[in-house]
Amino acid sequence: MSYKNKMKIGGEKIFWTYVKGIFTACTLMLVMFIFLALLITYTNVSESIIPMASTICLVITAIINGMYVAGKRKKKGWLNGIIAGIIYMLVIIFLSWVFMKEFKLSISILYKSIMVLASSIVGGMIGVNLNK
Repeated sequence: MSYKNKMKIGGEKIFWTYVKGIFTACTLMLVMFIFLALLITYTNVSESIIPMASTICLVITAIINGMYVAGKRKKKGWLNGIIAGIIYMLVIIFLSWVFMKEFKLSISILYKSIMVLASSIVGGMIGVNLNK
């Protein structure tokens, strides 16, 4: 069996499965942030909810990312979930570094990374079991 055939899972390359999962998660995160911005702008909701709301959005999108990737791979949900979570968190950190003027690595980023990894693992286990 050739290397290219080993890299295909269900007609879809492994790399593109991860890329689609990350893209889906980032797109959903953007939609959630736009909704949050509109909510804060046009209602009496305080801006103090932004840190908690952004963490909740990050966790939800990490679960969906893990579910998508592991669901497509159909095996080892925890492993595919953690790989998807690591890649997703690296993308989020990179985008934060690019778009935020005063970005710095801190303990809160470490905590959020741990939450993303745990959420991705849970999402991966859910995604594998949904396809059975």
